[in-house]
Amino acid sequence: MTWRKFATVSRPQDRKDVLLEAGLTLASELSLPIVLQRIVDLAAQVTDARYGALGVIGDGGDLVEFITTGLSARQRRAIGPLPHGRGILGLLIHQPAPIRITTIAEHPKSVGFPANHPPMRSFLGAPVKAMGRVFGNIYLTDKRTAASFSKEDEESVVILATQAGVAIANATLYEETRLRERWLDALREITDEMLAGSDAESLAAGIAERARELAGADAASILTESSVPGQLVVAAAVGAQAAQVRGQSVPAARSISGDVMKSGVTLVTDDASSHRDAYQPIIRLGRVGPAIFVPLRAPRGATGTLMIANSTGGRRFDPQTVRLVETFADQASVAMEYARAQADVRRVGLMDERERIAKELHDGVIQSLFAVGMGLQSTALMTGSPEQAARIEGAVGELDKVIRDLRNYIFGLRPGILADRQLDQALRSLGEEVQARSGFNIAVEIDRDLAATLSGQSHEIVQLTREALSNVVRHANAKNSAVRLVQKGSSALLSIEDDGSGFDAKHDSHGSGLRNMRERAASLGGKLRITTKRGRGTSLRITFPLLPDSAIRPGPKVTTGRTQPRARVRR
Repeated sequence: MTWRKFATVSRPQDRKDVLLEAGLTLASELSLPIVLQRIVDLAAQVTDARYGALGVIGDGGDLVEFITTGLSARQRRAIGPLPHGRGILGLLIHQPAPIRITTIAEHPKSVGFPANHPPMRSFLGAPVKAMGRVFGNIYLTDKRTAASFSKEDEESVVILATQAGVAIANATLYEETRLRERWLDALREITDEMLAGSDAESLAAGIAERARELAGADAASILTESSVPGQLVVAAAVGAQAAQVRGQSVPAARSISGDVMKSGVTLVTDDASSHRDAYQPIIRLGRVGPAIFVPLRAPRGATGTLMIANSTGGRRFDPQTVRLVETFADQASVAMEYARAQADVRRVGLMDERERIAKELHDGVIQSLFAVGMGLQSTALMTGSPEQAARIEGAVGELDKVIRDLRNYIFGLRPGILADRQLDQALRSLGEEVQARSGFNIAVEIDRDLAATLSGQSHEIVQLTREALSNVVRHANAKNSAVRLVQKGSSALLSIEDDGSGFDAKHDSHGSGLRNMRERAASLGGKLRITTKRGRGTSLRITFPLLPDSAIRPGPKVTTGRTQPRARVRR
């Protein structure tokens, strides 16, 4: 930007006129950034200073903003980061009273200037008080028409600082009002999206965007728990570098977001890239500098983190912005929990509908088809024509296929209502399906009587088998695999074996697959045992007890092979 130049104020009357005009000008402006810049410009004009600055003091006593006049944008960039408020600048911070210095370098508190800083000699400073506290300080250097600033200059700056305090208070209250309006608008928009039934992904993106706008930040993202244990995922990202970070994984145990979720406490950093707990790959990818990490709280604990950030070297976030983002995040968390609850309700409704359809198919359609098949078989026995009997027998066979297909559909809709031997059929169908997709041979050996008694546990058994075969397809490089379900004394044994490459069971977890299978085995009251060696294949054996009313007679009927023989019409 271009810095304004002012004419010298040489007469007392001119000075009074400028101060009167300054009071009116500042009182009419409600934009805080403009008010701060005008204060600096007016102070330099009134005192005939070559350079001027207004340092805004943060809660920690450091300078959080530094507005200047007399320096070009190029000079500001060459000087580098904001001053920390040490030396002469710090003197006013710790002792908020007007001060005049003839030669800065000779003052005992002087610590010198940074590289590329223009030389400065005389100094005049005064505190600016707003809303009962010291808001900042006016700094003026190098009076152009004298060796040092005068007592009259000091008095003028004190008057201007008083006017500035009132103007800052008005502008700050106006900014707070506008922020509150924006906060309410953001909440209203999020609520509308929530009630409209927006999916979780769209809702999270909307929350991130509105939080970014509230904070005036460069970027915002929401991290939530991943399906992979111990990992978080960037579920939504908006603003700078959004495309690069969206969908990325972050370890919960080695990241700021994971720590914030665990503690439930907001973390604010002036430079995320230098924070000891930052997960550097994602921080570098997003070019994150100053940042706010806010937990998204829920009754069961934090379910995610909202990160608001500026790019590396960008503006630090003030306490007011942090409080605003925290409040918004708490409200947004409610919306996200509501969206999750609605999704659960829809899932339950879908499952209920599937249950109803499956029951109608099982209790109605299949029984009707069974009756028709029985009638046709009776007709075939009574007909005197072998040709007609064969045609009727063919029709019975087609009905048999329809019933088998319907039972497979019922299994997909409602695993818990399996008819006799439907577990047997489901495991065979699963083997055929995986074999067709993968190209390797899958032999299925099932004790039919045992399968009939395990109908109440069919869902877990089939899902165990599905997970195991999926791992074989993805990881084993096998040519052959075998699925067996047989009785061993008072227990059932489900085994899935392959002749593939094997793996190191201690270090290769295959994602969450083995953990899921162990949990399912535990839900059956059993245990999963893994036998594997690199290059020697893998054997998974799940042994679980039979329920008291599930005892079956010795001499199980076992069928083998990859396909099921054509079934006759039966219940």
